[in-house]
Amino acid sequence: MTPPDWVNWHDDYDRPDSHLGRRLAVVQEAVRSALDSGAEKVVSLCAGQGRDLLPVLATHPGRDRVRARLVELDPHNAALAERQAPAGVEVVCGDAAMTDAYAGAVPADLVIACGIFGNITEADIRRTVDILPQLCAPQATVIWTRHTRPPDLVPTVCDWFEQRGFTRISLVTAGFGVGVHRYTGPPAPLRRGERMFTFVQEETPR
Repeated sequence: MTPPDWVNWHDDYDRPDSHLGRRLAVVQEAVRSALDSGAEKVVSLCAGQGRDLLPVLATHPGRDRVRARLVELDPHNAALAERQAPAGVEVVCGDAAMTDAYAGAVPADLVIACGIFGNITEADIRRTVDILPQLCAPQATVIWTRHTRPPDLVPTVCDWFEQRGFTRISLVTAGFGVGVHRYTGPPAPLRRGERMFTFVQEETPR
C-alpha cells in the first residue's frame, strides 16, 4: 500500500468547495473564536503546513500575545509552516504523537487536534482523548476533526471527550465532523514518554 503524500494532501485546502476546504473554514472559525476569547498559548498536533492556525493568526488583533508550538513529522510540511510562522510561533519537526513534543509548551489554552482521528484506530482515538487533558490549561479549548463515513464515530468521540472532563461547545457535521470542547476537569500534569496514537497507513488520508 502506498503511503499518503502529506504535502500534496494539502492542495485541497486551496479549493474552498472541496471537502478539506470546507472543513478548514469551520476549523479556522473555531480557532478565531478561541483567540477572541483570550487564548494565548496554543499547541497544534500533526500541524501540517499550519493552515488551521497561521492564516487566522496573521490577521488577528491579538496575534502579538500568542505563543504557539506546531508539531509536524513531515519535514517538507514543517518547513513550509516555518516559513509562514510569525514571531512567537515555534514549528517543531517531530512526532506529534509523543507527549515529549509538548514539554515547555503546555498547559495550553488552545489545543488543535485536526486531521488525526480519521487516520488512527478507534482505540487510539480514545487513548488520545484520555491523554489530551495533560496538554490543557483550565478551560482550554480543544478543536478536533473526524470524517463521518460509516461507521460514524463522531457522536462516540464526543461522548469520550465528555466522559473525560470536557464540555461540548459546538459540533459541526457536514460530510465531516468538527468538534470543539472545553476542558473543565482537574489539572493533569504532562507525563513524558507517552504515545497517544500511531497513524494507520492508507492510500487515501482522511
